[in-house]
Amino acid sequence: MKPSAISSAVSSDNLEIPLIEFSAFVSGDAPTRRTTAQAILEGFQAAGFIYLRNHGIPKSDVQATFAESQKFFKRPQAQKELLCWTTPEANRGYSQPGREKTTDLIDAADIEAKRAEEGADLKESMEIGREGEPDHPNQWPDRFDDDGQAFKKQMLAFHDTCKTLHGQVMSAIAVGLGIDEHYFDSFCDGGDNTLRLLHYPEVRHEVFVKNVNQVRAGAHTDYGSITLLFQDMAGGLQVLSPNKNFIDATPIEDTIVVNAADLLARWYGDQSGPWSFADTRGAWLRSNDRLKSTKHRVVEPPTKADVHPARYSIAYFCNPNFDRFIEAIPGTYSAESPKKYEGINR
Repeated sequence: MKPSAISSAVSSDNLEIPLIEFSAFVSGDAPTRRTTAQAILEGFQAAGFIYLRNHGIPKSDVQATFAESQKFFKRPQAQKELLCWTTPEANRGYSQPGREKTTDLIDAADIEAKRAEEGADLKESMEIGREGEPDHPNQWPDRFDDDGQAFKKQMLAFHDTCKTLHGQVMSAIAVGLGIDEHYFDSFCDGGDNTLRLLHYPEVRHEVFVKNVNQVRAGAHTDYGSITLLFQDMAGGLQVLSPNKNFIDATPIEDTIVVNAADLLARWYGDQSGPWSFADTRGAWLRSNDRLKSTKHRVVEPPTKADVHPARYSIAYFCNPNFDRFIEAIPGTYSAESPKKYEGINR
Protein backbone atom coordinates (compact mmCIF):
# COMPACT_ATOMS: atom_id res chain seq x y z
CA MET A 1 0.00 0.00 0.00
CA LYS A 2 1.28 3.45 -0.84
CA PRO A 3 2.01 5.85 2.04
CA SER A 4 -0.75 8.43 2.56
CA ALA A 5 1.58 11.17 1.34
CA ILE A 6 1.89 9.50 -2.06
CA SER A 7 -0.83 8.81 -4.63
CA SER A 8 -1.11 8.83 -8.42
CA ALA A 9 -1.45 11.86 -10.67
CA VAL A 10 -1.07 10.10 -14.04
CA SER A 11 -1.25 6.38 -14.75
CA SER A 12 -1.41 5.50 -18.44
CA ASP A 13 0.64 3.67 -21.06
CA ASN A 14 3.26 2.66 -18.46
CA LEU A 15 3.67 6.31 -17.49
CA GLU A 16 3.33 6.57 -13.71
CA ILE A 17 3.57 10.11 -12.33
CA PRO A 18 3.13 10.29 -8.55
CA LEU A 19 1.23 12.95 -6.64
CA ILE A 20 3.25 13.73 -3.52
CA GLU A 21 2.26 15.69 -0.41
CA PHE A 22 5.42 17.75 -0.07
CA SER A 23 4.58 18.90 3.45
CA ALA A 24 5.39 15.34 4.54
CA PHE A 25 9.02 16.02 3.62
CA VAL A 26 9.19 19.59 4.91
CA SER A 27 7.64 18.97 8.33
CA GLY A 28 7.40 15.18 8.79
CA ASP A 29 9.42 12.99 11.13
CA ALA A 30 12.62 11.36 9.90
CA PRO A 31 11.05 8.15 8.51
CA THR A 32 8.29 10.13 6.76
CA ARG A 33 10.77 12.56 5.27
CA ARG A 34 12.91 9.69 4.02
CA THR A 35 9.93 7.85 2.48
CA THR A 36 8.69 11.02 0.79
CA ALA A 37 12.16 11.84 -0.53
CA GLN A 38 12.52 8.36 -1.95
CA ALA A 39 9.14 8.73 -3.69
CA ILE A 40 10.31 11.99 -5.27
CA LEU A 41 13.52 10.39 -6.49
CA GLU A 42 11.66 7.32 -7.78
CA GLY A 43 9.23 9.58 -9.66
CA PHE A 44 12.14 11.26 -11.42
CA GLN A 45 13.72 7.89 -12.15
CA ALA A 46 10.54 6.31 -13.53
CA ALA A 47 8.81 9.20 -15.30
CA GLY A 48 10.98 12.28 -14.95
CA PHE A 49 7.90 14.04 -13.55
CA ILE A 50 6.09 14.40 -10.23
CA TYR A 51 3.18 16.49 -8.96
CA LEU A 52 3.58 18.28 -5.62
CA ARG A 53 0.68 19.25 -3.38
CA ASN A 54 0.92 21.17 -0.10
CA HIS A 55 4.16 22.58 -1.43
CA GLY A 56 4.29 25.59 0.85
CA ILE A 57 3.60 28.36 -1.68
CA PRO A 58 0.36 30.08 -0.65
CA LYS A 59 -2.46 29.84 -3.17
CA SER A 60 -2.89 33.61 -2.94
CA ASP A 61 0.70 34.11 -4.15
CA VAL A 62 0.15 31.83 -7.14
CA GLN A 63 -3.14 33.54 -7.99
CA ALA A 64 -1.58 37.00 -7.72
CA THR A 65 1.25 35.98 -10.06
CA PHE A 66 -1.17 34.57 -12.62
CA ALA A 67 -3.25 37.77 -12.40
CA GLU A 68 -0.21 39.96 -13.04
CA SER A 69 0.84 37.70 -15.92
CA GLN A 70 -2.57 38.01 -17.57
CA LYS A 71 -2.50 41.80 -17.21
CA PHE A 72 0.96 41.93 -18.75
CA PHE A 73 -0.02 39.96 -21.85
CA LYS A 74 -3.03 42.24 -22.38
CA ARG A 75 -0.71 45.21 -22.86
CA PRO A 76 -0.47 46.70 -26.38
CA GLN A 77 1.78 44.63 -28.61
CA ALA A 78 4.01 47.59 -29.43
CA GLN A 79 4.57 48.17 -25.72
CA LYS A 80 5.47 44.53 -25.04
CA GLU A 81 7.92 44.55 -27.93
CA LEU A 82 9.84 47.38 -26.25
CA LEU A 83 10.75 44.71 -23.67
CA CYS A 84 11.88 42.10 -26.19
CA TRP A 85 14.11 39.13 -25.46
CA THR A 86 17.53 39.91 -26.91
CA THR A 87 20.24 37.29 -26.43
CA PRO A 88 20.61 33.72 -25.12
CA GLU A 89 23.21 34.98 -22.65
CA ALA A 90 20.70 37.38 -21.10
CA ASN A 91 17.65 35.15 -21.57
CA ARG A 92 15.35 37.89 -20.35
CA GLY A 93 12.43 39.74 -21.88
CA TYR A 94 9.39 39.27 -24.08
CA SER A 95 8.99 36.84 -27.01
CA GLN A 96 6.08 37.50 -29.35
CA PRO A 97 3.78 34.87 -30.91
CA GLY A 98 5.41 33.05 -33.81
CA ARG A 99 8.98 33.77 -32.75
CA GLU A 100 9.72 30.43 -31.14
CA LYS A 101 9.76 26.82 -32.22
CA THR A 102 10.43 24.75 -29.11
CA THR A 103 12.48 21.67 -29.96
CA ASP A 104 15.55 19.69 -28.93
CA LEU A 105 16.94 19.95 -32.45
CA ILE A 106 20.24 21.79 -32.89
CA ASP A 107 20.78 22.22 -36.63
CA ALA A 108 19.12 25.35 -37.99
CA ALA A 109 17.85 23.59 -41.11
CA ASP A 110 16.29 20.83 -39.02
CA ILE A 111 14.59 23.40 -36.80
CA GLU A 112 13.12 25.20 -39.81
CA ALA A 113 11.89 21.90 -41.19
CA LYS A 114 10.20 21.18 -37.87
CA ARG A 115 8.65 24.65 -37.91
CA ALA A 116 7.30 23.97 -41.41
CA GLU A 117 5.84 20.65 -40.25
CA GLU A 118 4.29 21.71 -36.94
CA GLY A 119 4.01 25.46 -37.33
CA ALA A 120 5.48 27.97 -34.92
CA ASP A 121 4.58 27.66 -31.27
CA LEU A 122 1.20 29.22 -30.48
CA LYS A 123 2.39 31.22 -27.52
CA GLU A 124 4.03 34.36 -26.21
CA SER A 125 6.26 34.57 -23.16
CA MET A 126 8.06 36.83 -20.73
CA GLU A 127 11.35 35.73 -19.12
CA ILE A 128 12.61 37.10 -15.82
CA GLY A 129 16.01 36.20 -14.41
CA ARG A 130 17.83 36.95 -11.19
CA GLU A 131 17.62 40.66 -10.51
CA GLY A 132 20.75 42.76 -10.26
CA GLU A 133 22.95 41.40 -13.05
CA PRO A 134 24.46 44.58 -14.57
CA ASP A 135 25.20 43.01 -17.96
CA HIS A 136 21.81 41.30 -18.22
CA PRO A 137 19.08 43.48 -16.74
CA ASN A 138 15.50 42.29 -16.59
CA GLN A 139 13.08 43.98 -18.94
CA TRP A 140 10.44 45.55 -16.70
CA PRO A 141 7.25 47.40 -17.66
CA ASP A 142 7.61 49.63 -14.59
CA ARG A 143 8.75 52.38 -16.95
CA PHE A 144 5.21 52.56 -18.37
CA ASP A 145 2.82 52.90 -15.45
CA ASP A 146 1.88 51.92 -11.89
CA ASP A 147 0.64 48.53 -13.09
CA GLY A 148 4.12 47.86 -14.42
CA GLN A 149 5.57 48.64 -11.01
CA ALA A 150 3.11 46.23 -9.37
CA PHE A 151 4.09 43.57 -11.93
CA LYS A 152 7.78 43.97 -11.08
CA LYS A 153 7.14 43.76 -7.34
CA GLN A 154 5.06 40.58 -7.65
CA MET A 155 7.46 38.83 -10.01
CA LEU A 156 10.51 39.56 -7.87
CA ALA A 157 8.72 38.21 -4.81
CA PHE A 158 7.53 35.10 -6.65
CA HIS A 159 11.01 34.47 -8.06
CA ASP A 160 12.35 34.42 -4.50
CA THR A 161 9.50 32.21 -3.29
CA CYS A 162 10.20 29.64 -6.00
CA LYS A 163 13.92 29.79 -5.22
CA THR A 164 13.13 28.56 -1.72
CA LEU A 165 11.07 25.66 -3.04
CA HIS A 166 13.85 24.78 -5.48
CA GLY A 167 16.22 24.38 -2.55
CA GLN A 168 13.74 22.22 -0.67
CA VAL A 169 13.19 19.88 -3.62
CA MET A 170 16.93 19.54 -4.13
CA SER A 171 17.23 18.67 -0.42
CA ALA A 172 14.60 15.97 -0.92
CA ILE A 173 16.57 14.57 -3.85
CA ALA A 174 19.68 14.47 -1.65
CA VAL A 175 17.82 12.61 1.09
CA GLY A 176 16.43 10.21 -1.50
CA LEU A 177 19.97 9.56 -2.73
CA GLY A 178 21.15 8.93 0.82
CA ILE A 179 23.67 11.80 0.79
CA ASP A 180 23.92 14.87 3.01
CA GLU A 181 20.60 16.75 2.91
CA HIS A 182 22.50 20.00 2.35
CA TYR A 183 24.73 18.69 -0.43
CA PHE A 184 23.09 20.89 -3.09
CA ASP A 185 22.72 24.04 -0.95
CA SER A 186 25.90 25.77 -2.07
CA PHE A 187 25.18 24.86 -5.69
CA CYS A 188 21.69 26.37 -5.78
CA ASP A 189 21.70 29.33 -3.38
CA GLY A 190 22.48 32.00 -5.97
CA GLY A 191 19.07 32.04 -7.61
CA ASP A 192 20.39 31.82 -11.18
CA ASN A 193 16.93 30.71 -12.26
CA THR A 194 14.42 31.91 -14.85
CA LEU A 195 10.78 32.73 -14.19
CA ARG A 196 8.91 32.33 -17.48
CA LEU A 197 5.36 33.58 -17.91
CA LEU A 198 3.52 31.84 -20.74
CA HIS A 199 0.35 32.80 -22.58
CA TYR A 200 -1.17 30.49 -25.18
CA PRO A 201 -3.84 32.65 -26.88
CA GLU A 202 -7.27 31.25 -27.59
CA VAL A 203 -7.22 29.15 -30.73
CA ARG A 204 -9.84 27.65 -33.00
CA HIS A 205 -10.12 23.88 -33.28
CA GLU A 206 -9.86 24.18 -37.06
CA VAL A 207 -6.23 25.28 -36.72
CA PHE A 208 -5.40 21.76 -35.54
CA VAL A 209 -7.64 20.22 -38.21
CA LYS A 210 -5.85 22.08 -41.01
CA ASN A 211 -2.45 20.96 -39.69
CA VAL A 212 -2.66 17.77 -37.66
CA ASN A 213 0.96 18.32 -36.53
CA GLN A 214 0.27 21.78 -35.08
CA VAL A 215 1.20 22.15 -31.40
CA ARG A 216 1.09 25.01 -28.94
CA ALA A 217 4.67 24.22 -27.82
CA GLY A 218 6.90 21.61 -29.42
CA ALA A 219 8.34 18.53 -27.74
CA HIS A 220 11.45 19.22 -25.69
CA THR A 221 13.31 18.54 -22.48
CA ASP A 222 14.40 21.27 -20.08
CA TYR A 223 18.05 22.12 -19.62
CA GLY A 224 18.64 22.94 -15.95
CA SER A 225 18.25 20.93 -12.74
CA ILE A 226 14.47 20.92 -12.24
CA THR A 227 11.49 22.92 -13.47
CA LEU A 228 8.54 24.02 -11.34
CA LEU A 229 5.41 24.37 -13.51
CA PHE A 230 2.27 26.14 -12.38
CA GLN A 231 -0.56 25.59 -14.85
CA ASP A 232 -4.16 26.68 -15.09
CA MET A 233 -6.95 24.17 -15.70
CA ALA A 234 -7.08 24.58 -19.50
CA GLY A 235 -5.06 21.42 -20.21
CA GLY A 236 -2.82 20.48 -23.10
CA LEU A 237 0.43 19.48 -21.38
CA GLN A 238 1.60 16.03 -22.45
CA VAL A 239 4.51 13.86 -21.27
CA LEU A 240 6.24 11.18 -23.32
CA SER A 241 5.55 7.70 -21.96
CA PRO A 242 8.02 4.77 -21.87
CA ASN A 243 6.07 3.41 -24.84
CA LYS A 244 6.90 6.59 -26.79
CA ASN A 245 3.36 7.99 -26.75
CA PHE A 246 2.46 11.45 -25.49
CA ILE A 247 0.11 11.21 -22.50
CA ASP A 248 -2.02 14.00 -21.01
CA ALA A 249 -0.63 15.43 -17.79
CA THR A 250 -4.05 16.56 -16.60
CA PRO A 251 -4.03 19.68 -14.40
CA ILE A 252 -4.73 19.07 -10.72
CA GLU A 253 -5.74 22.17 -8.82
CA ASP A 254 -3.30 23.55 -6.23
CA THR A 255 -0.42 21.37 -7.41
CA ILE A 256 2.92 22.09 -9.03
CA VAL A 257 4.22 19.83 -11.78
CA VAL A 258 7.96 19.27 -11.28
CA ASN A 259 10.21 17.67 -13.86
CA ALA A 260 13.84 16.63 -13.77
CA ALA A 261 15.90 18.44 -16.38
CA ASP A 262 18.96 17.59 -18.43
CA LEU A 263 21.66 18.86 -16.09
CA LEU A 264 20.21 17.00 -13.09
CA ALA A 265 20.35 13.78 -15.09
CA ARG A 266 24.03 14.44 -15.81
CA TRP A 267 24.69 15.45 -12.20
CA TYR A 268 23.34 12.07 -11.16
CA GLY A 269 26.41 10.56 -12.80
CA ASP A 270 24.75 8.05 -15.10
CA GLN A 271 27.05 5.92 -17.20
CA SER A 272 24.75 5.37 -20.18
CA GLY A 273 23.81 7.52 -23.11
CA PRO A 274 25.75 10.16 -25.04
CA TRP A 275 25.89 13.77 -23.92
CA SER A 276 26.82 16.76 -26.01
CA PHE A 277 26.98 20.47 -25.35
CA ALA A 278 24.07 21.78 -27.34
CA ASP A 279 22.45 25.15 -27.82
CA THR A 280 23.52 28.65 -26.86
CA ARG A 281 21.56 28.47 -23.63
CA GLY A 282 23.77 25.62 -22.44
CA ALA A 283 21.38 22.74 -22.79
CA TRP A 284 22.71 19.22 -22.30
CA LEU A 285 21.09 16.56 -24.41
CA ARG A 286 20.72 13.17 -22.81
CA SER A 287 19.39 9.70 -23.49
CA ASN A 288 18.68 6.57 -21.46
CA ASP A 289 19.66 8.11 -18.12
CA ARG A 290 18.74 6.56 -14.80
CA LEU A 291 17.24 9.86 -13.71
CA LYS A 292 15.02 10.90 -16.58
CA SER A 293 14.74 14.25 -18.27
CA THR A 294 11.57 13.44 -20.19
CA LYS A 295 10.23 15.07 -23.33
CA HIS A 296 7.00 17.02 -22.99
CA ARG A 297 4.90 19.36 -25.13
CA VAL A 298 1.71 21.45 -25.18
CA VAL A 299 -0.99 20.51 -27.68
CA GLU A 300 -4.66 21.10 -28.37
CA PRO A 301 -6.62 20.58 -25.13
CA PRO A 302 -8.49 17.27 -24.91
CA THR A 303 -11.85 18.99 -24.41
CA LYS A 304 -14.03 19.41 -27.50
CA ALA A 305 -14.65 23.03 -28.47
CA ASP A 306 -14.83 25.18 -31.57
CA VAL A 307 -12.62 27.70 -29.81
CA HIS A 308 -10.18 26.70 -27.09
CA PRO A 309 -9.70 29.36 -24.40
CA ALA A 310 -6.37 30.92 -23.59
CA ARG A 311 -3.98 28.87 -21.48
CA TYR A 312 -1.65 30.44 -18.94
CA SER A 313 1.23 28.74 -17.22
CA ILE A 314 4.24 29.80 -15.18
CA ALA A 315 7.49 27.87 -15.47
CA TYR A 316 10.33 28.38 -13.00
CA PHE A 317 13.48 26.94 -14.56
CA CYS A 318 15.96 26.03 -11.83
CA ASN A 319 19.71 25.94 -12.39
CA PRO A 320 22.85 25.46 -10.38
CA ASN A 321 24.73 28.67 -9.69
CA PHE A 322 26.41 29.74 -12.91
CA ASP A 323 29.81 29.98 -11.21
CA ARG A 324 29.77 26.44 -9.79
CA PHE A 325 31.61 23.44 -11.18
CA ILE A 326 29.24 20.49 -11.67
CA GLU A 327 30.41 16.90 -11.55
CA ALA A 328 28.88 13.55 -10.74
CA ILE A 329 27.49 13.23 -7.22
CA PRO A 330 29.61 11.09 -4.87
CA GLY A 331 28.12 7.62 -4.59
CA THR A 332 26.84 7.52 -8.17
CA TYR A 333 30.12 6.08 -9.46
CA SER A 334 32.84 3.70 -8.25
CA ALA A 335 36.13 2.12 -9.29
CA GLU A 336 34.16 -0.62 -11.03
CA SER A 337 31.77 1.88 -12.61
CA PRO A 338 33.79 5.10 -13.02
CA LYS A 339 32.52 8.51 -13.99
CA LYS A 340 31.97 8.65 -17.72
CA TYR A 341 31.83 12.46 -17.92
CA GLU A 342 34.22 15.07 -16.67
CA GLY A 343 32.89 17.95 -14.60
CA ILE A 344 31.60 21.07 -16.30
CA ASN A 345 31.03 24.74 -15.61
CA ARG A 346 27.33 25.38 -15.87
